[in-house]
Amino acid sequence: MTGTTGGSRAGTAEWPGVVDPEVLREQVADWLTQYANAGTRRTYAYALGLPIEWVDSLGLSASAEKTQTPGRAPGGKTGPLHPLAWFRWCASRGLDPRAATGTEVKAWLHQLDAAGAEKRTRQRMLSTLSAFYGHLTETGVVPANPAALNRSRLGLSSTARDASPTIRLTASQLRALLDAAARLPNRTRHRDLYAARAVAVVALLTLGLRVSELVGLDRDSLVVSGGEPMLRVLGKGGVHREVYLTHLAADALRDYLTERDRTSEASTPALRGRTSAGRTPLIATRDGGRCSRFDVNALLRRIAVQAGPALADVADRVHPHALRHAYVTIALEQDARIQHVQADVGHATISTTQYYDRGRRTRDTTAADLVEAAINAAGDVPSSSG
Repeated sequence: MTGTTGGSRAGTAEWPGVVDPEVLREQVADWLTQYANAGTRRTYAYALGLPIEWVDSLGLSASAEKTQTPGRAPGGKTGPLHPLAWFRWCASRGLDPRAATGTEVKAWLHQLDAAGAEKRTRQRMLSTLSAFYGHLTETGVVPANPAALNRSRLGLSSTARDASPTIRLTASQLRALLDAAARLPNRTRHRDLYAARAVAVVALLTLGLRVSELVGLDRDSLVVSGGEPMLRVLGKGGVHREVYLTHLAADALRDYLTERDRTSEASTPALRGRTSAGRTPLIATRDGGRCSRFDVNALLRRIAVQAGPALADVADRVHPHALRHAYVTIALEQDARIQHVQADVGHATISTTQYYDRGRRTRDTTAADLVEAAINAAGDVPSSSG
């Protein structure tokens, strides 16, 4: 960020309006590190205008943490609301976020509205702000939560009448996405690798995963329990759940990892006796890094465009949550028990201490096979090299 403030201490220029940026950084880090899910931390970081690199470095060495600071612009892609992320908005006014009042928060929300931010976006960003200030209030940093506003008066209350903007994908459309992923155009020598990854991404999303859960998976998240292959998924609230792999997802994942290992060994021979599992991302970029939510969104949009007539009317509205939504609706259409579906997707309404806790989850208490059967009924399983 750029700009000047009335503060006199060193470091003020890097975070306009803040005379003690290091202290504020520590307060932000103290809040964010309460969340075990990296996807949750990144979502909050985006809403507040924090560099993703800095947020990802939390918990690492002190030197790593200082490679990026919250007061400076993050690298990577930015959207039209980027300048209106809360910390950036405050910095543009020389306002220390800890001195903000409800008046400033309301002015910020009105500016988001004027910039075209949808109601759900404003609801989500206000919720992030409220969580942050709730922490600062609990720790005595601020006297009250300025984001604890009357949402009804602001037109931001949620009601059962609010229609979901998520498109409803059918089993046939999921089939079309899988087929399109297998033939995704790519003129590089890594075409087979990229096609296999595209199929694996779509196949895993048909299990009802959140995009944050998908990008947070490591290779050692793939386990076998009770003789069944499954993923150990870290969901909201830092709660793990077991997601059973369908044959479709297992085959797609196997083909992708096999091709990825083959390509990697061809470029950099593996050392004997060494394994690259552990914290290696399950779905990776070409250089082995972790894919971001934006990478997955962009990939899925490309696949939807490639899918042709089956998704022609909705290609520009396909996103990861649409596949999660499809999992739930298709499962219920196939008469799956709603408790099984809720357990599959990790909805908060399922109690982990009752019938559907980890110790009693079995292949019979998942709707995944019903969803797979519906997808397969719409066509043949695609090959990642097709």
